Amino acid sequence: MVLACSAYAQSMAGMDHQHGPEAGEKLGTVSFPTTCAARSQAAIERGVALLHSFGYTEAQQQFEAISKDDPACAMAHWGVAMSQYHELWGPPDEAAIKLGAQHMAKARALAGGSLNITAREQAYIGALSAFFDPPDAKYQQRADAYTAKMDALHSKYPNDVEGAALDALAMIASVAPTDTSLTHEHAALKILMPLFTDHPEHPGLAHYIIHTCDTPALATEGLAAARVYAKIAPSSAHALHMPGHIFARLGMWQEDIASNLASVAASEKAHASGQPGAAHQMHADEFLIYAWLQTGEDEKARALTAKMKSVGDMMKWMPGMDDMKDLGNYFDNELRAVFAMEMHQWKAIATLAPDPGSKPQEAFDIYWAQGVAAGHLRDAKMAAAALAKFEQSMEAVKKDEEFQFFIPGMEIIRDELVAWKAFTGNDPAAAVASMRKAADQQDKLGQGEVDIPAREMLGDLLVLENKPKEALAEYQVALKLSPNRLNGLLSAGKAAEQAGIMTEARGFYKAAAGQTKGAPGKRPELVHAVQLAKAMASR
Repeated sequence: MVLACSAYAQSMAGMDHQHGPEAGEKLGTVSFPTTCAARSQAAIERGVALLHSFGYTEAQQQFEAISKDDPACAMAHWGVAMSQYHELWGPPDEAAIKLGAQHMAKARALAGGSLNITAREQAYIGALSAFFDPPDAKYQQRADAYTAKMDALHSKYPNDVEGAALDALAMIASVAPTDTSLTHEHAALKILMPLFTDHPEHPGLAHYIIHTCDTPALATEGLAAARVYAKIAPSSAHALHMPGHIFARLGMWQEDIASNLASVAASEKAHASGQPGAAHQMHADEFLIYAWLQTGEDEKARALTAKMKSVGDMMKWMPGMDDMKDLGNYFDNELRAVFAMEMHQWKAIATLAPDPGSKPQEAFDIYWAQGVAAGHLRDAKMAAAALAKFEQSMEAVKKDEEFQFFIPGMEIIRDELVAWKAFTGNDPAAAVASMRKAADQQDKLGQGEVDIPAREMLGDLLVLENKPKEALAEYQVALKLSPNRLNGLLSAGKAAEQAGIMTEARGFYKAAAGQTKGAPGKRPELVHAVQLAKAMASR
């Protein structure tokens, strides 16, 4: 069904529902038949559509309302439990596991006492029970068990589009943090791509294609879905943001900016109307800051970075549940670090400190920035202190199963910091070896969208060692994996210029000038690039 407000409102007459949609709500087209009361069907499909766009808080409220109005509806409890499993955001915490297990027990009890419930519904309940039931299972065991059950469901009901979509999501959610094979991703795309051709208005298919392709090796395959997902589910702040993942991967900065401005507007609208979803703004802000930095809109990026602390505090103290509402410290620490590194504010980075109360998984970006800055400042004491603090954070994260997905990326950062420490200790060979190790591993895993590529750092290191030709080769690889990064273009131009390869230097500088045309950015490197590109063009 198409989830627009008029049909939904009629189906919800008399239902205890505090968070209904506004007029014209559009979340995409889903079909999820159940044996619950007929009056619940539209509401169930709205809940499933919310799940597909990761509107977890609102989905939970929707399914809880259904369970109150329709006490015999087993799938309402399945929906509440599904809202606790944020498959690509990390493992559920203890409270979410407990709540999910309670609702799956209720779902099984209702299903066991019903003469009408279908075998398909039983399969959904059995699959999610495999995730929530084992009391002492590790997250990977839960994820693998759920994926196996969803594989079986999809095999038995191949025409069930929702089952196919959720099976593909389970596949990519169960990828081990160190798995660089893309085996799960290719298997998921084999399901998703043909179905998306046949069901172009389905929110989950478009969404999961984008997530599956959110790595340099697959990004181009996700572009078609990225171009339409926001149109499929424009009432979802997350759906409006998600195309930015692919646009950022491909260096399509203006499209990235437009996507995330729309997402911020939707989050602000949700906040103004008292609806869940407001905290998605922080993730969209994260992408906006990074994209503005790539287009020379440095003042916009600076102003929004300065606001992140107050935005995070507002979300934290907002009453009730909301997706991402407790991530303010993470976003503020990360973005202060990334902004300062992108702007080469090495001395200012030395004064950064994590927000008070930051947990280890929220604070490590500050120490990352300080280790990189120490290398550029050739400050051995600062480099050693940053590495020590980073390693302390990493050891704390390793002890918490909920955040194990951080570890592969943190290991890459650790190798970067070891490299910069070696550089400050006058051991250039060790510095290059450690940075190359970081870059090679990141090339396999894929860098984050809001990140400084390790291979670009390797180029920076080689420039500092007066090896511009070697640096240029690394910058060229970095730009293939992270297209149109402004500092990548500027640094490649500088290396080519130092090596006397002026034709290549002009090409990089021209690209940087074109990408920032009309922007008020005054970075010295950019001013030089624009001037040299113009001078060479006039010859």
